[in-house]
Amino acid sequence: MNDTRAERRITLHAPEDFAGMRAAGRLAAATLDMITAQVRAGTTTAELDRLCHAFILRQGGVPASLGYRGYAHATCISLNHVVCHGIPGGRVLAEGDILNIDLAVILDGWHGDSSRMYAVGRIGTRAARLIAVAHEAMMRGIAAVRPGATLGDIGFAMQSHVEAARFAMVRDFCGHGLGRRYHDAPDVLNHGQPGQGRRLSAGMFLTIEPMVNAGRAEVKVLADGWTAVSRDRSLSAQFEHSIGVTAEGCEIFTLSPAGLSGLPGG
Repeated sequence: MNDTRAERRITLHAPEDFAGMRAAGRLAAATLDMITAQVRAGTTTAELDRLCHAFILRQGGVPASLGYRGYAHATCISLNHVVCHGIPGGRVLAEGDILNIDLAVILDGWHGDSSRMYAVGRIGTRAARLIAVAHEAMMRGIAAVRPGATLGDIGFAMQSHVEAARFAMVRDFCGHGLGRRYHDAPDVLNHGQPGQGRRLSAGMFLTIEPMVNAGRAEVKVLADGWTAVSRDRSLSAQFEHSIGVTAEGCEIFTLSPAGLSGLPGG
């Protein structure tokens, strides 16, 4: 769910702003933890969305996506060949499905934005490898974050890992700034070249969110205006963390309180 942010000034947040982002990020991650046990064959994506929505409200938060550009749900749930922005509904989960649950919360005015992959029962070897590569790409992108590094350094760290694994990085969507705004400058591309792009400074808040296809990189958006699918109908996987640039490197705001990773079995 990206805005046009090219002309916006990048916000450099004060040290005291990190506390708000920690709390919002923890709520987003706790919601993704909570829903883990509910991802099973026979459950609908609408039910998963309902449970996430209710949990966020009970914890004092508000789903950021609800009402955003007319979107009517608390989460995006993207199954199998859906790359992102899948709309919850009557689709019943089946053994072997993989899915991404993407959600953002607002807590005391701050946004926590995260997504994680889930497996329904036993999944295929290629699906498991795709998920692992997408997760490692995100973590390599995060490891590249430090003051003085560039957005191109982040993109290159992710892209090079994905392509070395013979998967394809989706280029139609990207990460973004956030904080008091849901989507803010800068765009954080999932591809790039070392040393290119805006240099990072302490106080930037960003999402790192690679989307990886098992086949080709091309996507198309369906008639609903939201759901993006791989054009060749190959499986897709995505992970997302919200982070803050610190003087030493970065802080991940959306780490799982329960220690869950989103990897099958972990």
